[in-house]
Amino acid sequence: MNFDRLKRFSFAIICCLLLAAVPQEADAQEESKFSMNVTMNSDQFFGFYPFFSGGYSLTDKMDFTFYGILWSGGTGGGWGNWTEFGVGMSFQAGEAISITPQVGFLGGNLLSSAAAGTGIMGDGIVPNITIGLNDDQFEGEFYLGYYAPLREEGSTLAYTHYWLNAGYKALDFLSFGAHWEHLILSGGSDVEEAVDVYQWIGPYVQFANPNGSTWTRFAFGSDVLEDNDSFYKLTVGMSF
Repeated sequence: MNFDRLKRFSFAIICCLLLAAVPQEADAQEESKFSMNVTMNSDQFFGFYPFFSGGYSLTDKMDFTFYGILWSGGTGGGWGNWTEFGVGMSFQAGEAISITPQVGFLGGNLLSSAAAGTGIMGDGIVPNITIGLNDDQFEGEFYLGYYAPLREEGSTLAYTHYWLNAGYKALDFLSFGAHWEHLILSGGSDVEEAVDVYQWIGPYVQFANPNGSTWTRFAFGSDVLEDNDSFYKLTVGMSF
């Protein structure tokens, strides 16, 4: 009799444990669909600017994405607390390539008034696309964004910004490659023709935790424009 009671009691305990594990497993599966990257960046044009990007997996090949840039940490402090936030989608093209079109919206005054002062919501819009490469041996990224004013509080500006970098993973923690970046004043109410702001080219070196959780990259080189001699760009990032 006591043995039968013990069996029934043990069976009840096992059933309770299984029922309790089901929600936890579902929560873990939901959590595994969410990803986030945060980087701290610095260069001699934009100054210091934190950046974050995240995604939620919808299928094995498609994610909903979002991102933000706090330009106000550096030069953007004079652009009305310039801030960028956007959303989009990311698609896997094979095992190593991702394609991420997004649309960002700006607060500040750089595009809408071209002068220092109080920032406004709706300063501009930023359609952009990022193409990433990441496999066992190679890494790379192409970015293209067009910064267009949405409001006109004074003279307006528009910019085209793009970069391309590619590198080789020499060791589990070390990779190196080349970085090319171009910023163009593309238009605006008082801009008659496109003007190059900077055009950087040079090598980079990156150190990363082999599990991909943290990394730092330093790029440096020359500005091909006559008025500028060099460039340098430092990034420290984490993924979770």
